[in-house]
Amino acid sequence: MRIHLILGATLAAATTLGAQTVFGKYGGEFMALGVGGRALGMGGAAATATDVTAGYYNPAGLAALDYPQISMMHDERYGDLIDYNYAAVALPHGEDLTFALGAIRLGVDGIYDTRDALYDANGDGALDIWTDRLDYDKVTEFGAQDWAIYASGAKRVSDNLSVGASVKAIYRSLAEYDATGVGIDVGAQYAIAPEAILGVVARDVTTTLTAWSTGRNELIPPTLKTGAVYFLPLFGGVFAFAADLDFRFENRGDASQLALGFLSADAHAGFEFDYADVFAVRAGFTDVNQFTVGAGVRLPKLRVDYSFARFALSENERLPDSHRVSFVLTLEQEKYRRGN
Repeated sequence: MRIHLILGATLAAATTLGAQTVFGKYGGEFMALGVGGRALGMGGAAATATDVTAGYYNPAGLAALDYPQISMMHDERYGDLIDYNYAAVALPHGEDLTFALGAIRLGVDGIYDTRDALYDANGDGALDIWTDRLDYDKVTEFGAQDWAIYASGAKRVSDNLSVGASVKAIYRSLAEYDATGVGIDVGAQYAIAPEAILGVVARDVTTTLTAWSTGRNELIPPTLKTGAVYFLPLFGGVFAFAADLDFRFENRGDASQLALGFLSADAHAGFEFDYADVFAVRAGFTDVNQFTVGAGVRLPKLRVDYSFARFALSENERLPDSHRVSFVLTLEQEKYRRGN
């Protein structure tokens, strides 16, 4: 219900906007929710991702693939309030290139529309709490959806360094209004040792423009993500410790973990214990102060991952829990191997 009311208020505000171009704080938030049960179980710390999901997190990581991969995810975010899905495919090419295509969709249905439902007793066009009321027979519903489609490419520059970029097409709709935009992400990964990888990615590096049919143009400022992961063999398996730090330039103030004027910083951190490359358990902490846990199993050519998150609004109030299930299918056959 809270999400529905917020979006309803957003619609009411949007109908009053004339032609203008503004920096849209949180305008690209739907593209920062994360994908894949593995990364989300680790708090979304994935600037060093090296599977098909790297097309979303850091396109440079795609260069680590030697076989084609396919991934899909379904996310029951905050119970049934938000429908969030992801799919992607990655194809290695030649000795040092990888290309990928991915898409995310976030949708909310059943948002109440009361714009035409006011019974205005005195006809002044304003709400008078003593005489006016809502005509519930005239309350309707609408939906909102956000799409982002990623076309990514990556190249191995050396045994230690890879670089990559993603071009993303954006489509958003809210009731009868819609918006389109195009953005660019660029990234790099560097292995300082076999057990340690550093990653950096600039999202919306050119300041993404989203143009609404109302005449409003929203600029999404760049976000700089830095991250690291360290692998430690232990107890017959491997521990992975990952951490990301996101720097944003849109004056988020107290909504961020660290605010310095227009600049803010938020951290993701998590760990994974992968036993014998068969079973994994995970835990993490997100940039919105949300604890996550997860698990995964690896079958021949197939990895299935699950993550769980709980978000508390206060000590006595919280949103419904979020459940994410994803899989990664690797076409691990010699005929599909890179360079063949």
